[in-house]
Amino acid sequence: MSLAAARDTHDPEARSLFVAALREALVAGIIMVGLALPLVGFELENQTGGGVAIDYRFDWVAIAALVTFFGRFAVALSRPYVASALGRQKSVAGTPVRRTALPSGVTSAHLGLVLGLVALALPFLPIADRYIVDTATTVLIYVMLGLGLNIVVGLAGLLDLGYVAFYAVGAYSFALLSTIYGMSFWLCLPVAGIMAAFFGILLGFPVLRLRGDYLAIVTLGFGEIIRVVLINFDVLTGGPNGVGGIPRLTFFGHPFANRAQDGVTPFHELFGIAYAPIHRVIFLYYVIFVLVLITAFVSMRLRRLPIGRAWEALREDEIACRSLGLNVTRVKLSAFAIGAMFGGFAGTFFAARQGLVSPESFTFWESALVLMIVVLGGLGSQTGVVIAAIAVIAIPEFSRDLAQFRMLMFGAAMVALMVWRPGGIIGTRAPSVRLGGGVPSPSGKA
Repeated sequence: MSLAAARDTHDPEARSLFVAALREALVAGIIMVGLALPLVGFELENQTGGGVAIDYRFDWVAIAALVTFFGRFAVALSRPYVASALGRQKSVAGTPVRRTALPSGVTSAHLGLVLGLVALALPFLPIADRYIVDTATTVLIYVMLGLGLNIVVGLAGLLDLGYVAFYAVGAYSFALLSTIYGMSFWLCLPVAGIMAAFFGILLGFPVLRLRGDYLAIVTLGFGEIIRVVLINFDVLTGGPNGVGGIPRLTFFGHPFANRAQDGVTPFHELFGIAYAPIHRVIFLYYVIFVLVLITAFVSMRLRRLPIGRAWEALREDEIACRSLGLNVTRVKLSAFAIGAMFGGFAGTFFAARQGLVSPESFTFWESALVLMIVVLGGLGSQTGVVIAAIAVIAIPEFSRDLAQFRMLMFGAAMVALMVWRPGGIIGTRAPSVRLGGGVPSPSGKA
């Protein structure tokens, strides 16, 4: 349908589009009235005499309803043209027209390289201060968590809502091993990863026969069980107070302190530079940066191996996967174990950075946040996970005035993305290996 035809009120197709858009906008406006009325329509005000009065703000409700009505109307009218621009329209014969990826696989790989180079040089940029480097470190922690969950959700297609449990296992493993047995960070890192992988296998066994919503509910319950155990098993975990006194990271035994114990050389004296507290922040940044690079490289290589192709086969069709002779039990358990291992690594670094771990740091919100990063970035896309982590974690930190609207913006972004870009920012479900002598998809580099 052309634009000229759309303007013609006598065109039946344009008229039906207009009526459908109007009906859709009316329904959306009515729903918004029902939502906004209890949320913003009433406000309690304290009176001078100590009483409480209700202030009615129906004008806010009307504004929200009108904005929703006209916004939905515009979206409904423009949907055919947006779909046409994205290559979603069908040809005359009824066969779908091939869609052109908005960024191509090559562009995605180049974008990932640029992001890596910028991250490598970030601490030495003129605009970089302690706050920016510290925020970038937090972003990289969530990038690592997103890459780990991307194996479970993006490649294997197993919806996991309790991923924070493995994050907590890694953090508490390092906290207890370092405070009780005096083990260093580098020794605890593989041990914590193995512990998290073990818990991933424990989670995998009960959910081998579950799919979809049932799998999500069980994984959600597993995450909450871990959190409740951490709160109540106070003999070992410290209960709600957590575990404190975790040793700080050192540069191969050289602490980032102005003064050190006898026989120990501080970091600044080792290199003959003036002491500055930001040295420790930069060192932590590069430690998590290296861990993220290792995670990205390992997950990219695993995707090209038979186990990675088995994950993709499981994601696309479990029944067909079984008919091909693949051991679905092993495929699922390997996805849970490897994804959990990377979550344990991220938890170990988190504990070393904070110096204190407590159950409040491992709530369901953390699992939802990591899952949001994976979905927004695109299932199976590593570059998309990085971009989504920057958007979800870093941008709100630099716009404190909009902090109260953070969840509203995230929800709107999720809705908009699912409408116009269901695959995510850089999302593709193309297999990493094609039959017939095909070359591996460039998306595997994403």
